[in-house]
Amino acid sequence: MRILVVEDEADLARTLHTGLTAEGYSVDLAHDGRQGLWMARTGEYAVVVMDLMLPGLNGYKVCAQLRREGNATPILVLTAKDGEWDQAEALDTGADDYLAKPFSYLVLVARLRALVRRAAAVAPPVLAVGDLSLDVAARVCRRAGVRVEVTPREFSVLELLARRAGQAVSKADLLYHAWPDDALDPNLVEARVSVLRKKVDAAFDRRSVQTVRGIGYRLVDDREHG
Repeated sequence: MRILVVEDEADLARTLHTGLTAEGYSVDLAHDGRQGLWMARTGEYAVVVMDLMLPGLNGYKVCAQLRREGNATPILVLTAKDGEWDQAEALDTGADDYLAKPFSYLVLVARLRALVRRAAAVAPPVLAVGDLSLDVAARVCRRAGVRVEVTPREFSVLELLARRAGQAVSKADLLYHAWPDDALDPNLVEARVSVLRKKVDAAFDRRSVQTVRGIGYRLVDDREHG
């Protein structure tokens, strides 16, 4: 089970990585808000543990952005800001739980287990844009009920487009979402989108994956034009 820790204090990040790894979790680290947002967008984490006062993009904004995109990954906030207004703002912007520093490691692990249990009890989402559906848990793509075979990278590209259906999504965002460890070459995105168009559009005489000049791509319900 993978956990993402977004923490700019190097010593605390290392301590959390060591402790949670010993508990049996696979732990990835991000050290600023922008990197944390990009990594959390993969949708591959059971829980995100995040500080609020992060460089680049603070934890409040990361929580709010993930929730706007439909990302339901549980978020546990760790922070030195322990006032009741700070707690309320964190929860209102999308965090699921809150621990003030210094915190009990025993309590942290117990709260992580509780978040995982609650998330498992909720049916995983199926993203739908017109008759194109993506089963996020099973990583299965269907067009009009017909299963379309896509690679994990292709699914990740479609997933982000579907989470922001109707909106222009930049090549940079798609790159960081689908290739978090190799996010340098925008040609990777162009090549995958070209293949996806053949699989989910051309094969069904559709045009749902649209190019937005100067920005990237947009996924729309194009059934009226199909």
